[in-house]
Amino acid sequence: MSSATPSPPATVSGASYAAAAVTMAHYKAADSKREQFRRYLEKSGVLDTLTKVLVALYEEPEKPNSALDFLKHHLGAATPENPEIELLRLELAEMKEKYEAIVEENKKLKTKLAQYEPPQEEKRAE
Repeated sequence: MSSATPSPPATVSGASYAAAAVTMAHYKAADSKREQFRRYLEKSGVLDTLTKVLVALYEEPEKPNSALDFLKHHLGAATPENPEIELLRLELAEMKEKYEAIVEENKKLKTKLAQYEPPQEEKRAE
């Protein structure tokens, strides 16, 4: 049996150790920030939504020409409605009803007016 004596561990100079410690701290801080951001995305439902849309794209039998347009379309549909948008939709529907009522009233008034006015030919003769 040979008895080899282990070599002493390599020593790191003070400056090299400090640089390594700073670098390690930097990576740990970056990892910590990344992890916090990942948790934030997970809590807010972003990761689930993105996963669902990407799965839908993956399962699409005929891939769209623009994957980005596919994502935009499906993400837009997946987001909850803004309350202001809903109010505007209700206002639009109300305005359409008013418009239709006014158009109908205008037709009736034109018919009524035609009863009291002489025909256009008679006006020209005078």
